[in-house]
Amino acid sequence: MAQTAEAVREQTPPEPPPAGPGGPGPGRRRRLVPTPYLLIAPALVILALVLVWPVVQMVWNSLHSYTIRHLLPNAPAPEWNDFAHYRRLLSDPEFWTILRNTVVVCVLMVGVTMVLGTLVGILLHRLPRWFSVAVSVGMMLAWATPAISASLVFRWLFLPERGLVNVALDRLPDWLVGGGWLNYNWFLEPVSLFSVLITVIVWQSFPFIAVSVLAGLKSIPHELYEAARVDGAGGWRSFWNVTFPMLRPLFALLLVLQIIWDLRVFTQLYILANSFQNKSVYLLSYYIYQQGFSASPANYGMGSAIAVVMTVMILAVTAYYLRIMIRQGETR
Repeated sequence: MAQTAEAVREQTPPEPPPAGPGGPGPGRRRRLVPTPYLLIAPALVILALVLVWPVVQMVWNSLHSYTIRHLLPNAPAPEWNDFAHYRRLLSDPEFWTILRNTVVVCVLMVGVTMVLGTLVGILLHRLPRWFSVAVSVGMMLAWATPAISASLVFRWLFLPERGLVNVALDRLPDWLVGGGWLNYNWFLEPVSLFSVLITVIVWQSFPFIAVSVLAGLKSIPHELYEAARVDGAGGWRSFWNVTFPMLRPLFALLLVLQIIWDLRVFTQLYILANSFQNKSVYLLSYYIYQQGFSASPANYGMGSAIAVVMTVMILAVTAYYLRIMIRQGETR
């Protein structure tokens, strides 16, 4: 009898609390406490001033004929251009060529960086701890190198006649690499220039991916790899069945960050191209600078329109990442 009464007591649902003056009774809404919102309000205001207002100003500039003459004292207000900048971009073959170059170069940079960084991260995970720490510190020095310094070093390496790469290639047998490397200019043609640009970006970017993957690998229980090894899985199957599923959110985050960073590459291209006016080697970031500041006369409206296009591309990648993360959170 005691057990039966105790079982009935456990199955009986608890009575709802009485609806008092401050209680959550039926039909009564929860009172919103303004304190948390007041605490974050200063940060939201600062973010709006630093991030939202420049974007709004950029969109406004792209919709007006805004040039350098409008910066003069007593200058007239910029005129509404009825989306003329966007219509000109969509009908300009050069813009589509630059957009294609940007997407192709970004895909190559991101792909090589992610693959190389992941392989190096796995290698560091298998090395002795002291050696892994030493190599990680050395790689992070490359990642922390300013973009200007790294670009100047690589430009010196690939200079005609006295660059280390040209001299080394020229001394190799002609049957292996061909001849005429000593006077070869890497910075004139799109393929050679983009090859050097990709090398610079990958050299500076893969250490961050490697260290991030190394940190993620240390969080995976070792028992999972032992179980996979017992089932007869090799290194390749262990990666796809254990490592990749466990680190999928990390890989998604690193992929999105790398795409955003590589789409905005400007300093390296500007130094390597040495401000050439050859539009076949332009990327969107360089095209913004050329139209908005380097053109004669400078067209701030057109530069802003190109910047809006690149911002939309970055926002699309970010929205796709957030959608993936939300769906992964719902399935857990």
